[in-house]
Amino acid sequence: MSSVYQINKGVNRPIVFKGLKAQYIWWLGIGLTALLLLFAILYIAGVAVVFCLVVVFGLGAVLFRIVYQFSKEYGEHGLMKKMAASAVPKCIKCDFLFQ
Repeated sequence: MSSVYQINKGVNRPIVFKGLKAQYIWWLGIGLTALLLLFAILYIAGVAVVFCLVVVFGLGAVLFRIVYQFSKEYGEHGLMKKMAASAVPKCIKCDFLFQ
């Protein structure tokens, strides 16, 4: 009696969607949700629909450009590493020995 096992070949690979890697997919989704909410708020506030669309599409284009630029420049973990490196102090000051 033989068993058939499925092999998952993408176990340790990062998630990639249309060139976006890993956490940038979430950033783009959150940004698009925020733009949808912005459109709804502007529309309910009585702003002209054409103006709402121009603002939302303009900000959407900026959002896409920034997220794709970050994905291309920093890669899968690079932006998190950069943010972590900026939180590390440049030097440690120890004054208790000289009191």
